[in-house]
Amino acid sequence: MSEPSVPPPPSYTPPPPPTGAPPPGGVSPNRTIMLVLAYLGVLAIIPLLVEKNDPEVQWHAKHGLVLFVAEIILFIAINILHFIPVLGTIIGCLLTVVLPLAILVLHIVCILKAVNGQRFIIPGISEFADRF
Repeated sequence: MSEPSVPPPPSYTPPPPPTGAPPPGGVSPNRTIMLVLAYLGVLAIIPLLVEKNDPEVQWHAKHGLVLFVAEIILFIAINILHFIPVLGTIIGCLLTVVLPLAILVLHIVCILKAVNGQRFIIPGISEFADRF
């Protein structure tokens, strides 16, 4: 008697990776954009929610959010300082002019360091951001 012929098993092709997923073993193609967004105030929430598998982007996003909250607290303190007669008003006005420029420079430095694969450690802010 002869054996019935058995057809060969069908070949299996794996499905393509999802469009938004990073390549296996690599980094996301949107990493640079996410690192820049991490230091643009409230927009730091986007990389925090989107790039959950990239610890470097997560660190910068948390750092950017804590920095944003610290800046809000600082601006509130300066506005309260405006209510102190004479000296408080003078100091408050000077800080109102100088502080936004200093914050802008700080954000630019943080963005440049992040894009180049480094971290800019700000005493107090960075340690607080590492808790999360």
